[in-house]
Amino acid sequence: MKEVNNPREETLDPADWETLRGLALRIVGDAVDYTRDLRDRPLWQDMPPEVRARFRCAMPQKGRPLADVYQDLVTNMLPYPMGNIHPRFWMWYMGASNFTGALGDFLAAILGSNLGGGDHAAAEIDKQVVNWMKEMMGYPASASGTLVSGGSMANLIGLTVARNQMSGIDMRELGVGALKAPMRFYGSDQIHSCHQIAVEAMGLGNQALRRVPSDGACRMDIAALRDAIIADRAAGFQPACVIATAGTVNTGAIDDLEAIADLCAEEGLWLHVDGCIGALLTIAPKGKALVRGIARADSIALDPHKWLHAPFEVGCALVRDADAHFGSFTVTPEYLENAPRGIASGAWLHDFGLQTSRGFRALKVWMALEEHGVAKFGRLIEQDLGHARYLTERIEATTNLSICFPTKINIVCFRYDPSGLDEAALKMLNTEIMMRMQESGVAAISDTTVRTRHCLRAAINNHRTTRADLDILVDEFARQGAMLIRDRRS
Repeated sequence: MKEVNNPREETLDPADWETLRGLALRIVGDAVDYTRDLRDRPLWQDMPPEVRARFRCAMPQKGRPLADVYQDLVTNMLPYPMGNIHPRFWMWYMGASNFTGALGDFLAAILGSNLGGGDHAAAEIDKQVVNWMKEMMGYPASASGTLVSGGSMANLIGLTVARNQMSGIDMRELGVGALKAPMRFYGSDQIHSCHQIAVEAMGLGNQALRRVPSDGACRMDIAALRDAIIADRAAGFQPACVIATAGTVNTGAIDDLEAIADLCAEEGLWLHVDGCIGALLTIAPKGKALVRGIARADSIALDPHKWLHAPFEVGCALVRDADAHFGSFTVTPEYLENAPRGIASGAWLHDFGLQTSRGFRALKVWMALEEHGVAKFGRLIEQDLGHARYLTERIEATTNLSICFPTKINIVCFRYDPSGLDEAALKMLNTEIMMRMQESGVAAISDTTVRTRHCLRAAINNHRTTRADLDILVDEFARQGAMLIRDRRS
C-alpha cells in the first residue's frame, strides 16, 4: 500500500538537525565562556526599562527561528542574572552551581523521564543519590528518602510523616478533626519560616508550632524546651515533634542535637532536623563534629543545591522509618498499579512525597559527585568555614566594623558600627551600604534583625570565593561607610 503523507501532521523536532547541532554547540560554547568569565562582569545590574518591557509582551502566536530566540536571551537575559554563581555572592544561603551539574540538567531534560516511577535507569540513579544522602547523614541503609524541590518541601515531607506517626489516629483517613488533643511541634525562635507554612499546610495551624527561646548563642534553650513540653501536657495538648535546626538562617547557629535527641527519647517525641544549611557538615573532616547527633533524628531535611552546589533545584527528605514514610503518601490507583515486568515493574517513587510527576533532579547531583567525589565537597565545606573565619578576623581588625554575633559556621553577621549613632541610624547606614554594593555589582550581602539588632549577613556558601574576594568586600564596605559618614557630617 502506498504511504500517504498527512500535511497536517506536525512535530517539535527541527526540519534540519545539522543546523540545530551548530546552534547547540554555540550555546554550550557560550555557556563555558559565561561561566569562565564571571569575574569580568558585574555580579548584578539593574535591567533597563526596554529589557523589562521585552519580557512583558503578549504571548507569541507564531514562531521564529531558534537562533533569533537564543540571541534575544543573550541580549536580554544573560547580562542580568541574580548573581548567585558569582564568587562574591553571599546574599542568601544558596549554592554557586557547577557546570557539570548544568550538563546533568541538560541530559535529564533530553531524556525527558518522569521520575514518578517505573523501571528505567533514571529511577535507579534517583534511588542511588538518595542512598548516598543517607550514607552522608549516617542513616542506615533501611531508611527511606526522596528528592524534592528544596528545603521547604523536604521539611514538609518530614513533618507530615511526624504528624501522622505521632497523632495516635489514622490521620490519612480521619484527618486532624479527629485528634483527641491539639498537637504541638517545637522549634527555637530562630526557626525558618517554612515550618510555620508546613504546620499550616498540615491543617494544624500556626499555634501548633511553639517557639522555644534560644540561648545567648542563638541555639534552642534545652531547659526551656523541656518546660514547654511539660506545660503543654499539663494543659491538655499533645507534644509530638521537636524541630532542631542544624544551621539557622540568621546566624548559622546549630542546636545541641545530642541533647535534643536525648530529650526526645525520654519524652517519646519525634525528632526532625532541619539541616538545609548545615546537615552536609557531616562530610567535612572537621565540620562534622558540629552536627554530632544528627544521625539520631527520625527525619532530616537537607539541600544538595546548597553545599553540594547542584543547580537549582534539588532538596532531600530522609526518614529513618521507611514504612512510616511510605505509609504517609502511598496511593495506588488502578492506572498506576505495579506490573510484574516491563516499564511499570519498577518502584513508584511518587509514593514517598506529594508529586506524582517528578523531574529527574538526581542526575546533576550524581554527575558532580561521580566527577569530584564526596571528599572534595567536604574540603570545599571546610574552605567555606575557613573563609568565614578569615572574614571575621578582617572585620574585627577594621576600624568601625564589628561582628554582631559569633561566627559559628559560614555565616558572618556584622555591620558598619561607628560611635555616636543610634540603632535606627545604624540600620539606615548599613542598608545604604548594602544596596550600593549590590547596585555597583561588586558584592552581594543581605541583612537581618536578630534580637532587635540589625546587622548585615554574608553567607559564604560559594566554591568560587577566594580570600581576595573577601578582602574586596571588607575594603569596599569600609570605604562606602566612611564616605557616607563623611557626607552625613558635612
